[in-house]
Amino acid sequence: MNYPVSELDTITPGIGNILKANKIRTTGRLLANARTPKKRQTLAERIGIPVGQVLRCATMADRLRVKGIGREHAELLEIAGVKTVQDLRYRNPANLAEAMAACAKRQGVRVPPSEKMITR
Repeated sequence: MNYPVSELDTITPGIGNILKANKIRTTGRLLANARTPKKRQTLAERIGIPVGQVLRCATMADRLRVKGIGREHAELLEIAGVKTVQDLRYRNPANLAEAMAACAKRQGVRVPPSEKMITR
């Protein structure tokens, strides 16, 4: 699912405006422009931000593609140590649900994902 890049503003303040100014308006387009290390480097130079910030935004956009994961849950996954979607595949749902619930309390997220949702 494509989200507007403004969804990434809470992760990296101001990034949505920078990306929009460079004709990248959706997370799908961001992923296409940041698919490889060389493309990320080119994009970082073009928009004037560090490559690490581009990578963080791209991995967040990648997590948003998973059905049932919105911005808040994508952030919780990052805080709980899930770096990529492939990493999510190999996590124990019970342990991940527990870690995300603990992170949710610290972050003020009202409803952390359940173990059943994570398993799905």
